[in-house]
Amino acid sequence: MQDKQRVVKPHLAEEWVGKIYTLLCIFFLIVTIFSMVYFVASKGIGTFLLPNVNVLDFLTGLKWAPEGSPPAFGALPFIVGSFTTSILAALIAAPLGICAAIFMTEIMPGAGRRYLQPVIELLAGIPSVVYGFIGLSVLVPFLRDVFPGQGIGIAAGSIVLSIMILPTITTIAADALAGLPNSLKEGSYALGATRWQTIYRIILPTTLPALLTGVVLGISRAFGEALAVQMVIGNAPHIPKSLFESTSTLTSVITLSMGNTVSGSPHNSALWSLAFILMAMTFVFVFIVRWLERRSKV
Repeated sequence: MQDKQRVVKPHLAEEWVGKIYTLLCIFFLIVTIFSMVYFVASKGIGTFLLPNVNVLDFLTGLKWAPEGSPPAFGALPFIVGSFTTSILAALIAAPLGICAAIFMTEIMPGAGRRYLQPVIELLAGIPSVVYGFIGLSVLVPFLRDVFPGQGIGIAAGSIVLSIMILPTITTIAADALAGLPNSLKEGSYALGATRWQTIYRIILPTTLPALLTGVVLGISRAFGEALAVQMVIGNAPHIPKSLFESTSTLTSVITLSMGNTVSGSPHNSALWSLAFILMAMTFVFVFIVRWLERRSKV
């Protein structure tokens, strides 16, 4: 009896240590998240305390001149630029990533996982500054020679972002396709369906919520990218009329201007307001992903 008590007591101690450590980690994460939201929101709210500046004017204004007289705080060009480049990048990368995932899991899993998957993993490990430099050196001159304009603009930014988010979409799509129950595919084959009929009538509709999860995560990744887009998009504070005109994004204007402002100034507060919009949109993307994950359970 005493030997059993000696064995049980160390296990109880280990369990309590594990519980306390886990609770401390959870508490630290919660405090960190709320502290970041409070800090960014408290900094950004200073913009709306200025005379003749409100939330609606800030979100829908077209002119950005924080140092002007009078100053103008119109963030709509940056919001449009961020959404346009992110959505176009997802439209380019989603078909490529989903097709690559289908190739790796359904058509040639051996060759796909041996050759294609390592290449995609290499893309995920390349720094964003390298993507931006390659885009500036190769993509921008190509667009300038083929299409009207200087080559910098939404098209260049979207193409660079599509390559950057391709590993995210491909990996999530491959995991979703690999986790599909074999009984669904076997039942389709038993009814006489071909492999392609099984893919586009059974596999893709069943895994669609998970595939959309990968696309939304890719959009979120593209929405928050700064350096690579900043190098090829032109950074002009206006809404472009074509894909080959320069524009700017929320991340670009923040990274370019934050170091040149004084803390507490109207310009600095406006940049923090842009940062709060960026954070809010990230939370929206996370909620969309969670909603899609609940629908993806087979």
